[in-house]
Amino acid sequence: MSVRDVLERYRKGELSCDEAERLVRMDYVRGIGEHTIFDPRRSDRKDIPEVIFGQSKSPQAVAEIVKEVMRDKEVLLVSRATKEHFEAVRGAIDPLPARYEEGARMIVAGGRRGPLDRGRIGILAAGTSDARVADEARVVAESMGVEVMAAYDVGIAAFHRFLDPLVGMLDSGVDALVVAAGMEGALASVVSSLSDVPVIGVPTSVGYGAGAEGQAALLSMLQSCSPGLAVVNIDNGVGAGATAALISIRCCRHK
Repeated sequence: MSVRDVLERYRKGELSCDEAERLVRMDYVRGIGEHTIFDPRRSDRKDIPEVIFGQSKSPQAVAEIVKEVMRDKEVLLVSRATKEHFEAVRGAIDPLPARYEEGARMIVAGGRRGPLDRGRIGILAAGTSDARVADEARVVAESMGVEVMAAYDVGIAAFHRFLDPLVGMLDSGVDALVVAAGMEGALASVVSSLSDVPVIGVPTSVGYGAGAEGQAALLSMLQSCSPGLAVVNIDNGVGAGATAALISIRCCRHK
């Protein structure tokens, strides 16, 4: 029962003040098993589907969380998930649909929130090794109802590769761009310097020893001299995809 439902029943006199207060307090958090305290209204406040971080959680725990959350959600994501996580989730929520996005290492439980009509973003991955992070951003944005244009392996090692995809994205009216890049992370700054929309840089943990698992790319993006480039944490495709999608959704509302 949502807060609105409780207030409506209270208005009609179907609930006492004490009963309504108890139900509203219960709606703030929900216990799942012995391992999770879940906020059931977070996705409503944020307009971002619930994302469960699967890494370090057992398949059984993830399946239990997903089963409980899907009682009143249309879509739920599990990031950093394995095929073992997916099999456990699929068995727990059957006959509800679930799919495993292997490139992104994500589970999508349920369906999209609606048709892809809430805006459009572009995603560029510098190298094939960065595609997993770009795919994570794509899955999140699409689950929010945003169309995604993607181009992978377009890094500056062959500088001309990204120009045609970037021009195509900008000409199509994307509202924001996500750039996933490891090594020195230069693609994000270059794309930002040529774009008139917000760019979200995602440093990836791709590179040799001195790259320090993405720290070199992170510092490079943070030190960018191109205004309009924002940066998320290393390998954080979820955060980049959600931020770009929120920008696009807001732009779509005002078009």
